[in-house]
Amino acid sequence: MANIQQRGDNSYFFTVSLGRGADGKYKRRTKTITVTDKMTPKQLKEYLDHEYLKFKHEALSGAYIVPNKISVSVLSEEWKEKYAFNELSKTTITNHLSILDTHVLPVIGHRSIQDVNPSLLEDLLHNLKRKDGSKKPLAVTSRQSVYNTLKSIFKYAKTKRLIKEDPMEGVSKPKIKYEEAKQMNVYDFEEVSLLLKLLEEERSHWRMFMTLLIVAGLRRGEGLGLEWKHIDLENGIIDISQTIVNTQDGPLIKGPKSKSSIRLVTLAPSVVEDLRSFKVEWDKNKLLMGDKWTEQERSWVFCNENGKHFFPTTPSTWWKRFTERTGFRYIRLHDLRHTSASLLIAQNVHAKVISERFGHSSIRITMDTYGHVLRTADKMAGDTFEILFTDKKIQNKTMKR
Repeated sequence: MANIQQRGDNSYFFTVSLGRGADGKYKRRTKTITVTDKMTPKQLKEYLDHEYLKFKHEALSGAYIVPNKISVSVLSEEWKEKYAFNELSKTTITNHLSILDTHVLPVIGHRSIQDVNPSLLEDLLHNLKRKDGSKKPLAVTSRQSVYNTLKSIFKYAKTKRLIKEDPMEGVSKPKIKYEEAKQMNVYDFEEVSLLLKLLEEERSHWRMFMTLLIVAGLRRGEGLGLEWKHIDLENGIIDISQTIVNTQDGPLIKGPKSKSSIRLVTLAPSVVEDLRSFKVEWDKNKLLMGDKWTEQERSWVFCNENGKHFFPTTPSTWWKRFTERTGFRYIRLHDLRHTSASLLIAQNVHAKVISERFGHSSIRITMDTYGHVLRTADKMAGDTFEILFTDKKIQNKTMKR
C-alpha cells in the first residue's frame, strides 16, 4: 500500500492526503510507528491497515495532533503569556510561578511535553522536597498546590491541542490522610493562655493583631486588610471583606479568598474593650504624626507610623522573631487559625457555625480539615451519656436488693 511504507526493520511511515489547502497547495499528514511485537506477515498487514485507518480518520477529522517537541519549560512560558497573565489573579499567578521555579521546572522542565505521562507526574508529586532542604515531607496542602499548577498547565496544553491526552487526568490529587491530619500543629488552651500573657508585653498593634488571629480565626491577609470602618465597636462585630496579599508585583488589596470568605465575625466583650482602647491609642498616634501621616485614603487598623498598611510578610517575620525571643513554641502563623478552630470544637461549637465563622465555602471543608478534632469531640459527647446508664445500673442494683 503506497500510503504505508517500510522505513526500517520494524519502522513504518504513514501518509494521508488532505487535499488542497487555502493556499492552493496539497496538504498531508504523516506519522511513523514502530512495531515491536513479533507477528506473521498476515498479522502484520492487518495491524498496519488498522493503525493506518485509525490515523487517517484522525487526520481527516482534524483530531490528529502533530507530535510537538517543545519542552515543559517552553510550554510554561506560553501558558504564562497566553493564559495565566490574562485569566488568573495576581496572587494565583504568584503562587503558580513559585511552584514552577521550585518544584516543577528543575525536575521536568527539560522534558518534551509528549514524553510526560501520569507515572512521571506521580513520581514528581511523591518526591517533592522542601525549600529549606530538610528531609521532612512536604505538607499535603503544598503538594496539592503543585498538583493544581500541573493541572492548569497541561489542561492548557490539551486545550491548545499541543498534546492529545492530558497526563494529569491519570493523576490523583494528594489527599490528607487521617494520620497526617492528626498531626496538625496547634496550641492547646494552656498554651494560648500563656501566649496572650506574653503578648501583653508587646507593642499594642502586635498584641491586637495576634489576638484577632486567635479569637476570630482570621487569615494573615484578612487581619492586614482591616480598616476601622470594618469594625463595629458598638455591636462587637468585624466585617471581613478584603485582604492584603503579596504578589510578584508587590502587595495587592483585593477581596477575600472566596465569596464565602466575606463574612461577619462576632467578638467577645473583652476583645471589643481591647479594641476600643487600641483605637484611642491609634487616634493619638495619628495626631502626633501630623504631616508624617501620609495615608490619606484609608484608615488601616494595623499600619506603619505613616498610616500605610504593613507589608504582607511583616507579621510572619515578627512572629518568628517573637517566638525565638520568648522561647515560646513556634508554629506557623496560619496555624493560629487552626488553633482557633480546634479550641471552638473542644467547646462543642457546631461545625456549621465554625464553617461560617471561618469563611469555608462548605461544611465539608471544615469536616475534612478538622475531622480528627471533631471525632475526638464527638467521642467526648458520646461519653457524656455514659453517666445516664451508669446511674441506671446503680438504681437497678439498689432495687434488686
